[in-house]
Amino acid sequence: MAEEKKGFFSRLREGLTKTRNNIVHGIDSVFNGFSAIDEDFYEELEEILIMGDIGVEATDAILEKLREQVKENHIKEPAACKEYLIRNIKEQMRVEETAYEFETRQSVVLVIGVNGVGKTTTVGKLAGKLKGQGRKVLIAAADTFRAAAGEQLGEWANRAGVDVIGGTEGADPASVIYDAVSAARARNVDVLLCDTAGRLHNKKNLMEELKKIDRIIGREFPDAHRENLVVLDGTTGQNALQQAKEFSEAADLTGIILTKLDGTAKGGIAVAIQSQLQIPVKYIGVGETIEDLQKFDADQFVDALFDVKIPEEE
Repeated sequence: MAEEKKGFFSRLREGLTKTRNNIVHGIDSVFNGFSAIDEDFYEELEEILIMGDIGVEATDAILEKLREQVKENHIKEPAACKEYLIRNIKEQMRVEETAYEFETRQSVVLVIGVNGVGKTTTVGKLAGKLKGQGRKVLIAAADTFRAAAGEQLGEWANRAGVDVIGGTEGADPASVIYDAVSAARARNVDVLLCDTAGRLHNKKNLMEELKKIDRIIGREFPDAHRENLVVLDGTTGQNALQQAKEFSEAADLTGIILTKLDGTAKGGIAVAIQSQLQIPVKYIGVGETIEDLQKFDADQFVDALFDVKIPEEE
């Protein structure tokens, strides 16, 4: 396990190279370029964090705390407060232990997100991960609008060794969910993973559909633990934040899966989303394989981003 963790950390470090170049080099130049901690110093830091997609609200919170720490600890040298900055970024992103309850309870997990963000692939990877943990998994292929979605899910399900309940193209997604819930109960499945259609352009329809699905699960499987995870494409930066906001109006989101972080300079968006929406990032993807989808670890993420290992405060 330690080896897998180490392997993922180095892939994460590598995957965040573009984001690191975007944010960290700028931050370093501020710490090294200023001889005093003054308003200009804070302004420069603020600009770099916002430009790095960390978002205005998260940046404000991070810097407000930094100002307090500088005062309290009588810090005079810019370089001396870098560790505080890194710790403050971590603090904005910590996920509660209860975030992964669905792994240990009988659960229904709805996975939502617009097309093209890697949603179907993510459902397949999650199925493989849960199966690897010894859970009995069933997939509901309720994205009946995208022609290739069912086939794609079928391939991932084969790879993971789990069954799929699917609807024909154009079938009513709610009826697919109904069939899948019935099957999950009959087979005493641990986790039912539902791939849903991703359409934001007609939000009213999407909301109605999600509400209908929600009602069916609530009625047919009242005891199941519920999760609504939204998949966002890390390469889209602030756009991903906007999508998360819109989906949170349509469904009660319990977590975020951030994909494609390996191809982007906008990895800072993970901080912005968590800080602004108070919805935890639960998984991140930095590549194509099942191993490249991992639980989100704020400390690991920020250490990999800054390419440092900051010790915890005593």
